[in-house]
Amino acid sequence: MSQQPHQTRLNTLAALASVSVASILVLAKLWAFAVTGSLAVAATLADSGLDLMVSLFALFAIRYAALPPDDDHAFGHSSAEDLASLGQSVVILVSGGVIAGAAVSRLLSGETEALASESAGIAVMCLAIVLTLALVAFQRGVAKRTGNKVVAADSLHYVGDLVPNIGAILSLLAAHYFGLTAVDSVVALLAAGIMAFGALRIGKRAVDALMDRQAPDRTIEGIAEIVRDHPGVRGFHDLKTRMAGSQVFVTLHIELDGSQSLHDAHEIGAALRQAIIAAYPHADVTIHKDVWYPE
Repeated sequence: MSQQPHQTRLNTLAALASVSVASILVLAKLWAFAVTGSLAVAATLADSGLDLMVSLFALFAIRYAALPPDDDHAFGHSSAEDLASLGQSVVILVSGGVIAGAAVSRLLSGETEALASESAGIAVMCLAIVLTLALVAFQRGVAKRTGNKVVAADSLHYVGDLVPNIGAILSLLAAHYFGLTAVDSVVALLAAGIMAFGALRIGKRAVDALMDRQAPDRTIEGIAEIVRDHPGVRGFHDLKTRMAGSQVFVTLHIELDGSQSLHDAHEIGAALRQAIIAAYPHADVTIHKDVWYPE
């Protein structure tokens, strides 16, 4: 089942907004790093560069995942979202390791590097914070309405960007007013740790989906409650779910009175399917009908 056109447009718009913000921040932070020489600024520059690359990949994944089922992909292309999220996590984790390595090397060597034009760097970091907050608010609104994992993962990563940006401001202030240039490396280490934590969270969710992990317990319980209370259903069993991208695939067997007509049995199954989809719009529901035998 493909995404509705309106949801696809919202997801695409969120991805385009992410690409635009990342492009602006890469250019601004590149200039800030050139004039300040701050490793903390360099960490946020690397993060924004990765944001741009990942956002472009996410845009492609969102468009690809929205394609309808075809002969080779009978269940659609929604797993592209999980592949994109997994790619995001790997790239972010590697970049965090590189930044952490540079920060540790500078701390162990005992060398300090004088920073310059701190006010320019602070101005750029403030711009980054404002743009990031606006983007996160927009992305979270879209993810809440569409359930898209790529948009949600991108939003989570940008939330993680806020701390390094704030840390970069603190390190620049510490260098300017107190000459504490070592703070710059400490902040870079903190930024790398936050990047690694976010990458592992995103990666776990993607791997869970690619390994056909079942839907969250609250979703399964909600579906079971709908089936249990549906008129005409005497019982059910073999309720199974799996996640793929923003979709949840649901299969179950319902028990119906065997004395009723085939038409009536079909109507009960069709109404139940619509009830589940109404409660979980991203669900792909398959219902098998069995005969109920009274005890």
